[in-house]
Amino acid sequence: MDQARSTISKIFNGEPHSYTRFNLTQNMEGDNSQVETGGNGVGGRLNHNSNRTPYVAQKLGRTPKNLCFIAATIFLIFIIGYLIGYLVHRNKDLAPTCAPSAFRYEDIPHETGAAPLMDWDDVKKLLAQKLTTSSMDAVLGQLSSSNHRAGSPGDEDLGNKVLKKFKEYGMKTWTDEHFVKVQDPPASGYNRIVFKNGSEERPTGFLSYSASGTARGAVLYARYGEEKELKQLKDMNIDMNGRVMLVRAGRISFAEKVANAAKVNASAVLIYPDPADYSIDESSPLFGHVHMGSGDPYTPGFPSFNHTQFPPVQSSGLPNILAQTITTGMGLNILRQLGGRAQPDGWESINRLGDESDVITVEVNNVLTEKRINNVFGVIKGFVDADRYVVIGAQRDAWGPGFAASTVGTSVLVELARSISDMVENDGFKPRRSIVFASWSAGEYGSVGATEWLEGYLSSLSMKAFTYINLDGIVTGQNGFKVAASPLLHSLVQNALKEVNYDKDKSLLSQFGKNNWESTILEPLRMDSAAYPFLAFSGIPSVAFRFHSGSSDYPYFGTTLDTQQNLNSVTASQVPQLAVRAGQFAGHIALRLVHDHLLQMDLKKYNQLIRSHVVQINMRVKAVQRLQPQLLPKTLTGQWLVMASGSYNRVSSILTADIQNSDLENMETCRMINDRVMTVERNFLSPYVSPIDSPFRHILLGSGPHTLKALSSDLDALKTASPEANAELFRNKLAQATWTIQACANSLAGDIWSLDNEF
Repeated sequence: MDQARSTISKIFNGEPHSYTRFNLTQNMEGDNSQVETGGNGVGGRLNHNSNRTPYVAQKLGRTPKNLCFIAATIFLIFIIGYLIGYLVHRNKDLAPTCAPSAFRYEDIPHETGAAPLMDWDDVKKLLAQKLTTSSMDAVLGQLSSSNHRAGSPGDEDLGNKVLKKFKEYGMKTWTDEHFVKVQDPPASGYNRIVFKNGSEERPTGFLSYSASGTARGAVLYARYGEEKELKQLKDMNIDMNGRVMLVRAGRISFAEKVANAAKVNASAVLIYPDPADYSIDESSPLFGHVHMGSGDPYTPGFPSFNHTQFPPVQSSGLPNILAQTITTGMGLNILRQLGGRAQPDGWESINRLGDESDVITVEVNNVLTEKRINNVFGVIKGFVDADRYVVIGAQRDAWGPGFAASTVGTSVLVELARSISDMVENDGFKPRRSIVFASWSAGEYGSVGATEWLEGYLSSLSMKAFTYINLDGIVTGQNGFKVAASPLLHSLVQNALKEVNYDKDKSLLSQFGKNNWESTILEPLRMDSAAYPFLAFSGIPSVAFRFHSGSSDYPYFGTTLDTQQNLNSVTASQVPQLAVRAGQFAGHIALRLVHDHLLQMDLKKYNQLIRSHVVQINMRVKAVQRLQPQLLPKTLTGQWLVMASGSYNRVSSILTADIQNSDLENMETCRMINDRVMTVERNFLSPYVSPIDSPFRHILLGSGPHTLKALSSDLDALKTASPEANAELFRNKLAQATWTIQACANSLAGDIWSLDNEF
């Protein structure tokens, strides 16, 4: 062996020469090896140990004998290596035939992207097989409750049932506790109204978060209380100052009705369900809230945790005027006695608007109470990007039975959790990302449970939650289908409409989409939807949808008549079947978002929305400069806004091209692209306004003076030289909106060196 080792050493030594032992790798890594050389050159200067004897190779003669020996050695090494390789390869081939106790050899592919993908068609089929009418009907019965108002024992019991089911499905579960302030009717007193000198009425319904006290003024009928209707009254030169507005329920939220009335200095608002919109008993009470926002209005922008101290602050969305619901009978009695001028054309009523002699007294004595509420969660964790998740949520509480308001949505939530858990556990489905299932409390008080969760974990959720799917009120009829969603989700919604069946022969799109699905199915996202704070407050793309009966709202929302029997009457007893279809639609969207390598979000959908606002603002700027040149200088143009819009358009196109040229099997590439996409919605939140003053900061879909819609309204006021018009404030808001769009484009561009600095 020593002879062989010596021979191999001589092979690499070759002719006589100085041998230098210099391990570059080790030296760079900072070890203590010396550099040794036989000369006095550079190597000698590097060698600090001059007393060491240098290594000198011995002279090796190239005789025929030595050459033969070298050749034989090389051949021997080759034969040994070949035999080793053959034996190793043969053992691998023979391994599967070993006894059962032996380790099995499995050819596991190298993971470069996701966990092994299941074909999308197979995913759809599995979901359709799991969601069945019989199982949905059973869950609807299990979760039905006659009394589960927020914070009540019935609400807590129902939450425990949901939690238990999540645990049965093998999900990771947790709860989220909050202590929130809400208004309830007085326990010992009452709210009341007295019209003219008639008898006193004491309605049992109420509006949470109304101002308290007494107001006395002349009644003015204002139809639905929409801004356009109040403008009609103003154009008729009707004085609305101090009047008590009588308005019909429907079309817009109670909070919007009261906020609109407060803008024209009304003293109080009475809301009643008109028989044209509500087919309910004349004596049925109506419930709701009038907070122009969401969440606990006494901790605006903060979570209502029990251990957190807050300054005495309240939401800017709380009204400063009285608001009270009255029954249909009370409303019609007042309406029939009104005098004054006739109603405007198109209001579809022969009654009068009311005059100064139609005086009414309104007294509201609601009391502020604190309630402990619990949100319930379960999660199915993803196999690749487990820290990125879609949230599916439904409110659990209701004013009464709340069958359409909460029971159907909660049942669909539970059934989706069961079905998808089963797909993962037993059918080999491996979602790339996680799915969080959430059961909210205090939804009837203004999405309180959902909003408090958002406020509590906003910094994390805005970075990791990429979509919210709302299941509240998803079945209220069977004659139509409506969807309200972020533009980023429109293409995904369209695909879901195509692929989810309404019956055996038609998809949802062919049944309800007609010639233009965007005009027949899409609708704006309403402020009273739990999806709204996710989108406009947190910047998380959101979607809400519903089966409905027609153009009017579901007549039993906000009443104690929201029962299974009444919902069956408007759906021809098809509630379980419609709930299954709703579950398939929501499940299709969620599964597509966690199945594919890339998030299925269409960045270009925002281009059209931004462009339409920019065009309207530019037109109005020119009109103001023409009619009121002293307010806006000629140097002010909308060019910067146009450039910001163009930047977003350009960057979204570049990212689309980047996606087409990227290796989508690479995990890091997919994650980087998805993270860029997830910034879009969040970056449309204006950083220039406080969430306390304007919680819905989205400049395109939010609410408040910072939005692009508000800029157009400001210009309309400037054009007519309205007293509330402020040119300097408009210019500041225009600059802020412009830079919000440009900043969104910059973030979407990716790395800082990819930015276009020509703005």
